[in-house]
Amino acid sequence: MTNTLTAALCLIGDELLSGRTRDINTQTIARYLAPYGIPLKEVRIVSDEQDAIVRALNALKSEYTYVFTTGGIGPTHDDITADAVAAAFGVTISEHPDAVRILQERYAAAKTEFTPARRRMARIPAGGILIKNAVSGAPGFQVENVFTLAGVPKIVEAMLEDIGWRLATGAVVKSVAVRGAGLREGDIADTLSALAETYQGANLGSYPWFRSVDDHGVALVARATDAALLEDITADLKQLIESLGVEPELSQDTSAS
Repeated sequence: MTNTLTAALCLIGDELLSGRTRDINTQTIARYLAPYGIPLKEVRIVSDEQDAIVRALNALKSEYTYVFTTGGIGPTHDDITADAVAAAFGVTISEHPDAVRILQERYAAAKTEFTPARRRMARIPAGGILIKNAVSGAPGFQVENVFTLAGVPKIVEAMLEDIGWRLATGAVVKSVAVRGAGLREGDIADTLSALAETYQGANLGSYPWFRSVDDHGVALVARATDAALLEDITADLKQLIESLGVEPELSQDTSAS
C-alpha cells in the first residue's frame, strides 16, 4: 500500500449480477470520497457467496487504503457479508451489545417484533466499530480499513455521514471540462494524446455525448491536484477546440452528458 490514499468498492449481491438491480452506490461513494482526496480506483461486483466475498476482500484490503462494501447485511439467509468480513480478517463474529440495543429500541418504537432474523443484523466481527444508520437503525461496521455498508442507496448515504471523521485526507483532485459541440473524438484524438504526454501530472480524457444528430459533441476533461497545472491544461484544451472552428464551453462539471 502506497502513501497515496486510495479506495476500492466491493458491491455484493446476486441481484446486481443478474441485472435485476441497477447500481447507483458507486457514484454516491465516489463523489463522497472526492473532497477527501481519496480516489475510487477499483470496483468489483461479487455474488452472495462467502468464498467469493472473502477472496475479493483479501485482494482489495491489502491493495487500497480503504475498502467499502455494500449489500448483504440484512436479516435474510443470503445476507452473509458480516460472516465474510470476519473470515477475511480471521476473527470471530458475535452479537454486538450496542447493535442489539439499537435494534431493540428501533423495533420497539415501531411496535414491531424483534425477531431472531432481525437480531442477526446485530452480529458484528470481533473488533468491529459500528457505523450509524439514521434511516433504518441497523448499523454497518468498520473492521480495520474495511467499511461494511448496507445495499439500499438511501441507507448508504446515511451511513457515509458517520464515516468521514474516520478518513485521512489526501490531495483533492480538481477537475474541469471543456466541451466542443459538433466535434467527434476522432477530431481531437491525436492532439489530445500529445497533450496527455505533455501533462503527465494530470489525467486527460474525452467523453462524447450524442442526444441527436443536431446535438452531439465531445467533452475534454482534465483532472489534477495542482490548480496552476489545471489552468495551463484548460488553456490548451480551449485552444484545441478553437483550432477546429468551435467555440469551447468551459464547465467545472465533468459530466459529458
